[in-house]
Amino acid sequence: MAAEPTAHALLQKHRPTLDQALEAIRTRAYWSPHPEHPKAYGENGSLDAAAGKAAFDALLGNRLDLADQPGIDGWVGGEVSPYGIELGVTYPHPDIDVLLPAMRAGQRAWRDAGAELRAVVCLEILKRISDRTHQFAHAVMHTSGQAFMMAFQAGGPHAQDRGLEAVAYAYAEQVRTPEQAEWTKPQGKRDPLVLTKRFTAVPRGIGLVIGCNTFPTWNGYPGLFASLATGNAVLVKPHPRAVLPLALTVRIARDVLAEAGFDPNLVALAAERPGEGIAKTLALRPEIRIIDYTGSTAFGDWLETNAHQAQVYTEKAGVNTVIVHSTDDYQGMLSNLAFSLSLYSGQMCTTPQNLLIPRDGIATDQGHKSFDEVTADLARAVDGLLGDDARANALLGAIVNPDVKARLEAAAGLGEVALASREVANPEFPDAVVRTPVIVKLDGAKPDDEAAYMSECFGPVSFAVAVDSAADAVELLRRTVREKGAMTVGAYTTDAATEQAVEEACLEEAAQLSLNLTGGVYVNQTAAFSDFHGSGGNPAANAALTDSAFVANRFRMVEVRREA
Repeated sequence: MAAEPTAHALLQKHRPTLDQALEAIRTRAYWSPHPEHPKAYGENGSLDAAAGKAAFDALLGNRLDLADQPGIDGWVGGEVSPYGIELGVTYPHPDIDVLLPAMRAGQRAWRDAGAELRAVVCLEILKRISDRTHQFAHAVMHTSGQAFMMAFQAGGPHAQDRGLEAVAYAYAEQVRTPEQAEWTKPQGKRDPLVLTKRFTAVPRGIGLVIGCNTFPTWNGYPGLFASLATGNAVLVKPHPRAVLPLALTVRIARDVLAEAGFDPNLVALAAERPGEGIAKTLALRPEIRIIDYTGSTAFGDWLETNAHQAQVYTEKAGVNTVIVHSTDDYQGMLSNLAFSLSLYSGQMCTTPQNLLIPRDGIATDQGHKSFDEVTADLARAVDGLLGDDARANALLGAIVNPDVKARLEAAAGLGEVALASREVANPEFPDAVVRTPVIVKLDGAKPDDEAAYMSECFGPVSFAVAVDSAADAVELLRRTVREKGAMTVGAYTTDAATEQAVEEACLEEAAQLSLNLTGGVYVNQTAAFSDFHGSGGNPAANAALTDSAFVANRFRMVEVRREA
């Protein structure tokens, strides 16, 4: 077909990267093709810092053109940066009765292209996104409130890694079955039965990606690329406060698909009018056969309950817990926890919320520390980390929405405050709402306190919960994960029996565990190709990013057999 020369070039260009990704998910060793340092960009077609900022600025106040997308019935916008800037970008609003049939029209050729060609087209999309990482960093920063360096890394290379990881898993699952086979069954003295069998990975239908406000690319790319690589068209419905990063992604994807000889409508954007609630409408459409969602538990539960026609993958909310039992590196533990509580103002689904500490204190390399001493020392560690306003702004970013600010302010009334939150001025963005974390002391034995620590309080809020013993801490951990879910669990202990008990609880309740982190790796960070984000085995999420289960149900293997 006409696209063959392009297909050959893409295979030559990206097959080595695909092979490296396949090896990485097999070994779980560190690997990434996407540089984390801003200075690594500016050659071979990629934008350097100045060009990326200029490309972002050029978007402000303008339409993001997807003029060839079918069914445009108006233009919508209204994003305001958590740093106080009105973006003024407008996006096409879809007539879904026109758009969805147009998206389905291209699926046959995309299906027939095969797993390998689909994979390298996806890798070309990711490469072009990577070349514009500096532009994407500003887009993520000014829609999520992340500080620039976090937006650059998490919204850029780390998100791209997760997308590539999904492509690798998708490819591996599709090629597990051969494209064709000769089947011969002996019949004794009679001639054998001989069949020729052909096997085709068939997509489920249109995938719907419902984006989130805090990590639009990092959380959006796994589902987008898993569905696309398995032959499905993908409709991207961004969060109304974080449209720009995913709209840029859609534009790049459409360009690559068209250049490779495929229908650009295999990827489309569904931006919404204020208060429209288009996600609920789309989720029930019969054309939508896959849904990827990150956000509140309430809407995630609604999707799982009501979108019966679709395979639904959700990452919702949980109550992340750290058991602090004992440590042989007290200062390292405090520093590690202080950073974990502060990063992006606690606005991560992996940030610790509950710190379970024995009321009689803990053993450390600096001697016995009482419950009050541990909480006071942790408060001092956070204060020391964030004492300089410039460093505080670089770590905290901005509060993403008024609900987070309201929860932060209300938390101080839930118990004794070990660390009060303070306002931080941002000279570059005077309208940014920047707040340091609050730590509140609660008693695990008091029923009145349980309502606070057994509910997710998304944002820079943590509870130091006094418990009677290590065994009580493990039992509370187990109950929390079972009832509320957890994306992450941490534990500090020098006692082998306690470590074993915590590990067993996490294995039984399917929670990802980090033990005794005191260096430069934190409980709220995960590495693509090696770490699993969520498990799919507790109420916080019904899927893991990224494993075989995340991709295998996005397609079906259909067989055609003939007598030879």
